[in-house]
Amino acid sequence: MNFIKASIQRYQLGSLLLLVLLLAVVLPLSLDIFRLNLVGKYLTYAFVAVGLVMVWGYGGVLSLGQGVFFGIGGYAMAMFLKLEASDPVATKIQTTPGIPDFMDWNQITELPTLWLPFKSLPLSLALVVLAPMALAWLVSFAMFKRRVGGVYFAIITQAVALICTVLIIGQQGYTGGVNGMTDLKTLLGWDTRTDGAKYVLYYVCVGLLVLSILLCRWIQTSKLGTLLLAMRDKEDRVRFSGYDVSNFKVFIFCLAAGLSGIGGAMFALQVGFMSPSFVGIVPSIEMVIFCAVGGRMSLVGAVYGALLVNAGKTLFSESFPDLWLFLMAGLFIGVTMAFPMGLAGVWEEKIRPWWKSRRQALRDAAVKPPASTAPVPPAAQPPEPALPEGVGSQRA
Repeated sequence: MNFIKASIQRYQLGSLLLLVLLLAVVLPLSLDIFRLNLVGKYLTYAFVAVGLVMVWGYGGVLSLGQGVFFGIGGYAMAMFLKLEASDPVATKIQTTPGIPDFMDWNQITELPTLWLPFKSLPLSLALVVLAPMALAWLVSFAMFKRRVGGVYFAIITQAVALICTVLIIGQQGYTGGVNGMTDLKTLLGWDTRTDGAKYVLYYVCVGLLVLSILLCRWIQTSKLGTLLLAMRDKEDRVRFSGYDVSNFKVFIFCLAAGLSGIGGAMFALQVGFMSPSFVGIVPSIEMVIFCAVGGRMSLVGAVYGALLVNAGKTLFSESFPDLWLFLMAGLFIGVTMAFPMGLAGVWEEKIRPWWKSRRQALRDAAVKPPASTAPVPPAAQPPEPALPEGVGSQRA
């Protein structure tokens, strides 16, 4: 029992257990399947926010191109699902049966070599993680080995996001262009549009997210986590101590890219389509906002940030279709100014100290013995001194 309690305190699992209770019990019991599917969509963005906590909060490297890795993972899964939906029987009316419809519209007569690995589900799942990590390694290795960081690295990641968006839109015959990949209905013959399938995919998403948080929390409590914080605060001292700072930055950036790819794959499965609108600069900046609102030093806070920001976007767009963009901008500015450390900072700096002091006061009150209610006897009067003979008393 003491070991379990010590583990919870060391890895700060109390907040994670509350999050699991909310996601796995409270929300499924209180929301209909449509709203729950929306929450599942929001949770796919939480993978990106968790990765940003590691690379930005702990590594001190701000990336404004995480949408690229989210999109690569999503497209990797969408390509497998699209090939499954494009079997020769379903596409017999096409000029070339057995290939995706957008390829037939662009007069492509055979499946491109790039698409061949996505005929296999295991290879597709591997590429969901490995393809984003490969691109992240290429970009980060080239930059960090030359000690490029700070705002320059952020601008470079924005440029990568813009380049990838232009490539996806321009190669319409291979990627579906601006329309993306749609009509993703089945996974190995299993219809993902049914209510039962949506529940299963939701819980799979929750499980993968919890595992991702545990992995990142383990890294934070290890020696690597200490080095990341040291690099963020005093990079030169870490370098002078004999550590290769660039390798650590490359590793943590690749980790964040892999997590983003998993989120993109779950998005394609739950939503049923993938388009370049999730790859560009705007969604990448929104993903940074998720992390900032939740708290860039808190893994669980990043999940809450993704949930609250996307829920606010949905609520405002439904209730105030003409004003919701202004309301979202006001929300972001207000939260950033009022809570510089995000929602997690409010908990750490305000709520938790108050709660601890309150518990300590209650504990002290329980230990302190109660005061006696018996009447206190009056103090004894000192005896009156004897008077000399012949002197009378003045007392009446």
